[in-house]
Amino acid sequence: MSASAMIDQWYPVGLVSQLDEVGKDTVLMGTAIHVSKAVDGLACVTRSEGRSLPVLERFGHVWTSLGTPPEDLFALSEADQPGRRLVDVGVVRVRCSPLRAVENFLDIAHFPFVHTDILGAEPHTEVAKYEVEIREKEDEVWATKVSFYQPQAAKSAEGGITTEYMYRVPAPTCSVLYKTCPARPGEWDVICLFVQPISEDLCDVWPWMALYDDETSMTDLIHFQQMIFVQDRSILENQIPARLPLDPGKEIPTRADMTSVAYRRWLKRHDYTYGAQLVAQ
Repeated sequence: MSASAMIDQWYPVGLVSQLDEVGKDTVLMGTAIHVSKAVDGLACVTRSEGRSLPVLERFGHVWTSLGTPPEDLFALSEADQPGRRLVDVGVVRVRCSPLRAVENFLDIAHFPFVHTDILGAEPHTEVAKYEVEIREKEDEVWATKVSFYQPQAAKSAEGGITTEYMYRVPAPTCSVLYKTCPARPGEWDVICLFVQPISEDLCDVWPWMALYDDETSMTDLIHFQQMIFVQDRSILENQIPARLPLDPGKEIPTRADMTSVAYRRWLKRHDYTYGAQLVAQ
């Protein structure tokens, strides 16, 4: 089993708000680690043998790495904008490849069938033409000019609207969704998926949001997003093969799969293959 280049990436392993001196045990890429609060109040992450690992506190989460990660995590300016609600959704364990979890988040076509009468509904099933690119300067996957009719685009939405989207993949197991903000037209709500690889076919998914919504309670915001992801979990846990195929001949893409195709090509380019299936079977 090779962790490939992904061993040098940052991964979420807990919520900053839940840190304490006792801490918790968890697993990252098959390695047992311990997450706790140090004497100075900052996060501390160690391997089972006691060796310290690099640590960052970003976007409400504790991040660490088993290798030699970049000095900092990717930027997300919305996290610092005044007036936004920063929502720590919690964690959902999913029996799937960490790469599958990200790819599912990028999929628009499943909205009417998995999130019926919330993020989509029949007969509004067509995925309109949109644009996808791998931005070389940022080294990120982006999908723009995405639009889809949604009966309830957000907890604060009243009635159906055509929702505009942008998708961004800044790291192999992280995805950022920018979407129409019902409460503040002209702004974007931001929903992130940060994935902690437990093994190549098991992961913890940490959703996080930066929203303009002064009306909805924090509990309702969290429950709404948890409901959406739990609906996805049954789909993710039954995908075959369990690992994400990077061979273009394994699955036949449609126009709705353009972002997935770019994501897989980007993964393969960088040898981000932990949780991937490299050869068609």
